[in-house]
Amino acid sequence: MADVERLVSKRIGQAIFNYKLIEPGDRILAAVSGGKDSVTMLYDLLKRRKSFPIKYDIEAVHIETDFCQSCKKSNLENLFKEWGVAYHIVPVPVIKRLKQGKTMNCYWCSTQRRMELLKLCQTHGYNKIALGHHMDDIIETFFMNIFYKGEMATMLPRFTYTKFPYTVIRPLSLVSENLITRFALKKNIDRIVCKCPYGANSKRKKVKEMIRQMTGNQDSVRYTIFTALNNIRPEYLIGSPADLKKSESIFRTLEGV
Repeated sequence: MADVERLVSKRIGQAIFNYKLIEPGDRILAAVSGGKDSVTMLYDLLKRRKSFPIKYDIEAVHIETDFCQSCKKSNLENLFKEWGVAYHIVPVPVIKRLKQGKTMNCYWCSTQRRMELLKLCQTHGYNKIALGHHMDDIIETFFMNIFYKGEMATMLPRFTYTKFPYTVIRPLSLVSENLITRFALKKNIDRIVCKCPYGANSKRKKVKEMIRQMTGNQDSVRYTIFTALNNIRPEYLIGSPADLKKSESIFRTLEGV
């Protein structure tokens, strides 16, 4: 069996070159939640920089929320110091910012954290934000958008804002969660992992379980699904506004039967 660290590194390298995630002179802000995914990403990007032909700078940031008690800031700070990476710890009162009558949800939290990342980019001159979303996250988002939003869309390995001069990159786009879990155990990264208390009964968790059953928890099937997201056949999709209106009209008629 191939060494897990080598496999993770190889697939991150493939993502970097396939999607042009890192370019000469990049100043990358790596968002590290404290979970196994973002810590794995940071580990590889730091190690890769030593021999990578493309020169780039990287610093880490941890968004400290007011609800995740399992995330120990001291553990992350010790890790950042051990790995020799400059870092920021940014406290964000996610729950406190909720308007009266609103309840906590993943979208609100993500929006608040992303806003702080953009502020850091503006203040410190970063041009790219590295996020720890992996291949499973991309596949899950695709199915969530189908089931709950009625659209075919997902996270992109590389995404450039239209209103801001910053680009989001996802170096783990070709790495499965199973592989990251094995890597985290080998490197003892799991000792600092924290979990969001609001994700226990989320829609994403339900979709994750559905995909696990559908694929038999086999990475080979997940890779096939991911390949399909890169192999779009628009001529066999119903995609025009006229077709959408026609479908809506048909459903309204059926509902009235």
